[in-house]
Amino acid sequence: MQSSRRAVVPFALVFFCQYCALGMWTVPFSNILKAEGLQDLIGVAFTCNALASFISPLFVGAMADRHISPVKLMRLLFWLSGLCLGFTFLAVAQHWGSFWVLLGMQLYALCYSPTNSLVTTAALQQLRNPSREFGPLRLWATLGWIVAGWLVSWVLAGDASPVSGFVSAGILMALGVFTYCLPPSAAGGAGAACNWKERLGLDALRLLGHPNHRALLLTVTLFGIPMAAYYPYTPLHLSALGFAHPSATMTLGQVSEVIALFFLARVTRRTHLKSVLATGLLLGALRYALFALDHPLAQLLGISLHGASFAFYYVTAQIYLAEHIETDMRARAQALFALLTGGLANLCGYLGSGALFQVTQAAGGQNWLLFWGVISAAAFAAACYFMLAFERR
Repeated sequence: MQSSRRAVVPFALVFFCQYCALGMWTVPFSNILKAEGLQDLIGVAFTCNALASFISPLFVGAMADRHISPVKLMRLLFWLSGLCLGFTFLAVAQHWGSFWVLLGMQLYALCYSPTNSLVTTAALQQLRNPSREFGPLRLWATLGWIVAGWLVSWVLAGDASPVSGFVSAGILMALGVFTYCLPPSAAGGAGAACNWKERLGLDALRLLGHPNHRALLLTVTLFGIPMAAYYPYTPLHLSALGFAHPSATMTLGQVSEVIALFFLARVTRRTHLKSVLATGLLLGALRYALFALDHPLAQLLGISLHGASFAFYYVTAQIYLAEHIETDMRARAQALFALLTGGLANLCGYLGSGALFQVTQAAGGQNWLLFWGVISAAAFAAACYFMLAFERR
């Protein structure tokens, strides 16, 4: 049975605006910091998002399961994250120094990081058939990211300008207001938390006791480590190869994601989830192998694989959690997913790729072959683990 348009359309707009705002600052951020003489902060600034994902998603997910409507929580968090992001880019533009830039980014990340799982949880509550309907709904997030890249490069001329961050902050503030138009979303009703683990949402860790749940969650964590190198360093590589508009160029990945999401419902209906997930992981490893060739055409081909990889492993993993986890644990399951991918994986990935980036620098410039080659090998190893550990049932 198909979900009503009245329930789905508002969430499509939320996904669109949320990822438009995220893409407007994330993709050009490395070049913005470099243009402002803050290139040494690139790895540390991105790590702020990973640190926040350790702290807030599980706690907020537990609140959404037990106490407060996910929609009310996301409204407050969108407003706070918009204010903090505006402060961050004001600190960059006014040259207030590294401390204020990192403080603003950390506060922003603490407020923003739970919104991904909250929006997903609230949207899935409205869907009658998640495996068929979530992919097309999630497609609107990809379209928002594409529009963000075009706006940054061709409208704002903001590939290296803080103006991209200010516009992103404004979109988040407006998005908070728009949540009043969303259909009501109730708390999960799991009952009052009775101990500190439940209050913090750490009881979600019991999901790791199930073999397939554990294999899936460990895989997305391991694969997320090399995945973290994509946004900090692909724009720099594009610039080094002579691409004048890296933000717009990187939307090629989102174009392939749109195509993949369009067919995702059909693919998951006809193919076992293990095959879909494994395909996404292997495409991700191939993407980095193409980057290692250090050639403009190979770079474009690699970027085009990014979207298909993301749709087949990341979105399919979210669908798996929506369909295989008991109802009163779903917000915490999505929050645990966000903690492992956005927290643990990104923390290791940003720090590790940052160190690797420094080590692979050569006298004539960056050794992209070695840099992306190591990262591709790590992605392939994660794919192999999944294919061995996940049981087809």
